[in-house]
Amino acid sequence: MRRILIYIVLLLLFSCEERSQRLSGGDPHSYAVADVAWIKHMNLDMEVDFEEEQIKGKVIYEIEKKEGASEIWLDTKGLTIEGVQISSDGRQGQPSPFELGSEDQFLGKSLKIQLEANTRFIHIDYKTNPGAEALQFLPKELTADKKAPFLLTQSQAILARSWVPIQDSPALRFTYKAKVKVPKGLMAVMSASNPQSLSENGAYEFRMEQPIPGYLLALAVGDFSFKPLGDNVGVYAEASVLDAAAEEFSELPEMIRIAEELYGSYEWDRYDVIVLPPSFPFGGMENPRITFVTPTVLAGDKSLVSLLAHELAHSWSGNLVTNASWNDFWLNEGFTTYFENRIMEELKGKDYAEMLAHLSYQSLSDEYPMMVSTGFELDSRLALDLNRRNPDDGMTSIAYDKGFFFLKLLEESVGRKAFDSFLRKYFSDFAFKTMDTDTFVGLLKERLLDNYPDLAEKIRLQEWIYEPGIPDNIPFKPSERFVKVEEAVNSWIAGVQLDSLKTENWTTHEWLHFIRTLPTSISPEQMAQLDAAFSLSKSNNSEIQALWYKRAIEADYEAAYPYMEKFLVEVGRRKFLLPLYRSMIEQDRETELAREIYAEARSNYHPISVGSVDQLLKWTEN
Repeated sequence: MRRILIYIVLLLLFSCEERSQRLSGGDPHSYAVADVAWIKHMNLDMEVDFEEEQIKGKVIYEIEKKEGASEIWLDTKGLTIEGVQISSDGRQGQPSPFELGSEDQFLGKSLKIQLEANTRFIHIDYKTNPGAEALQFLPKELTADKKAPFLLTQSQAILARSWVPIQDSPALRFTYKAKVKVPKGLMAVMSASNPQSLSENGAYEFRMEQPIPGYLLALAVGDFSFKPLGDNVGVYAEASVLDAAAEEFSELPEMIRIAEELYGSYEWDRYDVIVLPPSFPFGGMENPRITFVTPTVLAGDKSLVSLLAHELAHSWSGNLVTNASWNDFWLNEGFTTYFENRIMEELKGKDYAEMLAHLSYQSLSDEYPMMVSTGFELDSRLALDLNRRNPDDGMTSIAYDKGFFFLKLLEESVGRKAFDSFLRKYFSDFAFKTMDTDTFVGLLKERLLDNYPDLAEKIRLQEWIYEPGIPDNIPFKPSERFVKVEEAVNSWIAGVQLDSLKTENWTTHEWLHFIRTLPTSISPEQMAQLDAAFSLSKSNNSEIQALWYKRAIEADYEAAYPYMEKFLVEVGRRKFLLPLYRSMIEQDRETELAREIYAEARSNYHPISVGSVDQLLKWTEN
């Protein structure tokens, strides 16, 4: 007990600035004891083996430590540690005793390494094991061109430790260099400076000079090429996708300009995007310099680029100023959702941003009651308590959308000019540092709210941050464009002909709201009328397709089923798969259809999606 009390006192002696730069602050999701010894720079040498689905690596860390420190603690998960050495100069060192701790379901195993007084470098030889959670090896059949296998990593939230032994806390930053050997004919990119052409021998070198936390460590390997979109922005994609992606993302240079005008310089040198294979189960990941995105954003009309605005905004909120622990996740995602909305307002107009805000409100309204009904109402607080839990449990609409509306409330309370000034200084003062919720609240009061008497109490600051639920002073107002969509639906139900509805300039969001607003009692005949007028079953927009097919299942509109089957066979994004398969099994008459489609599509899905759909359909291999 005395040792714990001394440790707490020592932590309190450090200033907030020191904490934000190098202390984990007792991160419940990392074994790192970062006030004793911590990583400053990483040299990584890896070979990617597609046949064994394995990475063999050697990592050399330059560390700093307190005087008298005799050990350093790292995070691992499913790694084989083959040897550890220590040195004073980074050259071949001497073997050092190390110890792996017991296995934790979420955290993996700690790696404790003994240090000497002059130790400045630790050398670790290791290899990953098949099934490493961050490594997603895709056979060529799951790529767009089906010519070569593909590897991608997903380190967020605490999976970097499954492909590199590391201090895997968002509060700890390091710079890095890397050498990566891949099969000839494949390209590799990382969250670092990247090649723009193929290496003849499959060897690539990378450098990240800005310090990043471990969850932003990323690697992708495959048969893809690069196309520039501007001086410091471009896109990587497979051959069949590259030109379409370049056209779809052509507004990226303008997005960067808008973002810089709002909240300061882009600090990462380049902003590139890689379009991943269709089986990628997620929407996007904000890895510095190389955002990972799903191909389902390629709608052909730039209608889904708000996802790119979101990932770009992470270059400030998240990547530049980072949540100190996953309990503070809203400091990444709430800020980013707000920033995304501001970028899209400048790019597409205020009414467009209002539609995005309306969608955020719908997400929040859907998720909160589900939390209450399942006993997780406490997770509707912005300030989370995820101790002894998987940090992915906090990745809900609360962090994104409740966080967004809290910042929107601040903006409306003090005025946009004052709030923008606060945010710009926030990103500048805490660049390449971390932030926790309590420190942010103190900063908010000191720098902004104290200039307005009793404002903290008026906006109910405590309730928004620390209490569950959705405060009733949420600054939501319905989108005027969505109101017009609802009027169009009501007019059609009342007998107005579809060709008289003014839908010519509708965006994807308006079409989605149109489909959502259709009455639950809609008949197959009415669905057929809509399909004849608007070709919704044949849409090339994945968001529209997924929602329309869901309504088709509910309305027993079988004419859409062949198009739905093609969609489910080709697209592996879990966001689309689960609602469609769930809708089919909820309609008892379609359970067999769901299983027939899945039998054909299953081999095209990413293992993460397979696991989810297997569970949903109670699937067993014959």
